[in-house]
Amino acid sequence: MNAVLQTQPPVVLNTRDSRGVVTLTLNRPQAFNALSDAMLGALQAEIDALQGDASARVVIIQGAGRAFCAGHDLKEMRAEPSAEKSGDLFERCSRVMLGLIALPQPVIARVHGMATAAGCQLVAQCDLAVAASDARFAVSGINVGLFCSTPSVPLARNVPRKVAMEMLLTGDFIDAATALQWGLVNRVAAPEALEAEVEALVVSILAKPASAIAMGKAQFYRQVEMGLAGAYQLAGQTMACNFMTEEALEGVQAFIDKRPPAWRAGH
Repeated sequence: MNAVLQTQPPVVLNTRDSRGVVTLTLNRPQAFNALSDAMLGALQAEIDALQGDASARVVIIQGAGRAFCAGHDLKEMRAEPSAEKSGDLFERCSRVMLGLIALPQPVIARVHGMATAAGCQLVAQCDLAVAASDARFAVSGINVGLFCSTPSVPLARNVPRKVAMEMLLTGDFIDAATALQWGLVNRVAAPEALEAEVEALVVSILAKPASAIAMGKAQFYRQVEMGLAGAYQLAGQTMACNFMTEEALEGVQAFIDKRPPAWRAGH
């Protein structure tokens, strides 16, 4: 009797609706969606594909099962400890995070359960985040003797410095209400209303010109790392280019005419 070969399910699922809303689902529910080597590779491949995909308008990242993401796969890391392998792992993770920033589409984290360590980093690195009211967040590496240095990069760009340091030094969990208060997430909804809350953001984004969003997102992340004068120079150049696009000219004329803008389908 021939053995039946069982194929492993993809570690990242990609679904897309007719509007161009792409949902990437971290799919290791038995491991609380820990970021294994395979999952980082799959995420990078999805991000690379989305970079040049003009039909994709919004990207949502979520987790399968009971959690959003528990961070790096510590069992996998401990199995072959070496400075070379660890360095490569964190460099690959950083490429994924930078790839999210480089995407022209807005990226929304849909968070339920827990988001810890690199999972919390992923929430912080997304452009927007919506959390279930029972979600919990932590940069908990310090609890195993590993300061969450890479998660500290986007965390410190989302929340006040002393808040970030408290999270990093204690590894303690915070609840969704605190994450909202501190600026780690944009909105909090009851678990049964989480999808509807994300959808409300998606609908609002889809009503805007994709070209303006892509241009504005790129400018936003560049200017926050610049000095004030350079940031204003970049912003002015970006707005001048934006103003001359077909979508902006139509939008301004529609405002003057007191009518809705007649943007092209997909704009």
